[in-house]
Amino acid sequence: MDETYLKVAGQWQYLYRAVDTDGNLVDIYLSQTRDQAAAEAFFRSAIEVTGIIPEIITTDKHSGYPPTIEEVFGDNVEHRTSKYRNNHLEQDHHGVKGHTRPMRGFQAHTSTARFCRALLRPATKRKQHVPAAQRRAIHIQRVAALRDMLAAA
Repeated sequence: MDETYLKVAGQWQYLYRAVDTDGNLVDIYLSQTRDQAAAEAFFRSAIEVTGIIPEIITTDKHSGYPPTIEEVFGDNVEHRTSKYRNNHLEQDHHGVKGHTRPMRGFQAHTSTARFCRALLRPATKRKQHVPAAQRRAIHIQRVAALRDMLAAA
């Protein structure tokens, strides 16, 4: 679990994201603040979406995470704070910034959430080679899904 920031409707917002051990996107959450309340809302949202309580959560060393994890999950969850174990998601922020920088931010929260769910998922497991043709096919599928969502909106 980690967060980065994006410009939404002219203001900087924090984009909270979590991935599972296979690199699949669990959930996203946009917040104006990076505090304990935002982290708690994100964790509750992730539990509601997946219906699963994780065994281990890896985060950075932000001071709001330990009390939040204690409050939301209790003592049943191991909390690890290591920038090296969280490196896969940290490096994926470069992809987020690369996709969103040319757009100069988003106009609304709904379009931001739709975009992040459709395109900003880590595509592969760690250290797994994916041929260019397969990456291209995955990208085409994601763009088609995004077009369908935009057409429905």
